[in-house]
Amino acid sequence: MPAKLILFPVPIGNENPDASLPPYNRELLNTCTTFIVEDQRTARRNLKRMGYTAASLDEVELLELNEHTPATDLVGYLDPIVKHNRNIGLMSEAGLPCVADPGTLITAEAQRRGIEVVPLVGPSSIMLALMASGFNGQNFAFNGYAPIKLRERDALLKRIEVSIHRDNQTQIFIEAPYRNNQFLDYLAHQLQPLTRICVAADLTLPSQYIRARLSRQWLDNPPDLNKRPAIFLLYK
Repeated sequence: MPAKLILFPVPIGNENPDASLPPYNRELLNTCTTFIVEDQRTARRNLKRMGYTAASLDEVELLELNEHTPATDLVGYLDPIVKHNRNIGLMSEAGLPCVADPGTLITAEAQRRGIEVVPLVGPSSIMLALMASGFNGQNFAFNGYAPIKLRERDALLKRIEVSIHRDNQTQIFIEAPYRNNQFLDYLAHQLQPLTRICVAADLTLPSQYIRARLSRQWLDNPPDLNKRPAIFLLYK
């Protein structure tokens, strides 16, 4: 049977992996001795949490794929599949590989080379937040991080607010955890009064927080989101 590139979801919090990952994922996890990861230390910690036993964590081969990885390295990363018919695993730091994640680069290379790509079921903070928001789940856009420069951010917000009200489209953002409070304050001041904001923080954890309110309502007693993983959803 030809080897595959297997996309392994990772828990998005410190919860028991059994709460968000099917047992089948663990079975496939142990068919791999090579993994493509963003950070080796985090990857070893996640492999241990997910019950990896196919090799010792010191012996498993971990190939880093992040903003520092030269593009020329990517072709060689798939050699275990092409040359040795061995499965390779791809893991994100948290959640789903290739969603707001550099793993897209290696998956695209696998598709170009005709290598089978196997996506597995797992948690996505984006989808969990959308499910709980009460916003439109049939027409939505994930925008990633908003621009840092204020002029560019203002322009983007004006464009997407048109889509919210004209196209009935939910708009979704993430932000660096240490900028969450400032981003929520910015949205609450800049959006139209009848535009709603849903904040979903610490998803799957005991401290989980999910609330949807009109934009201006967030100016009164906002939650402290500092250094808490959060998703921001905008809708009418």
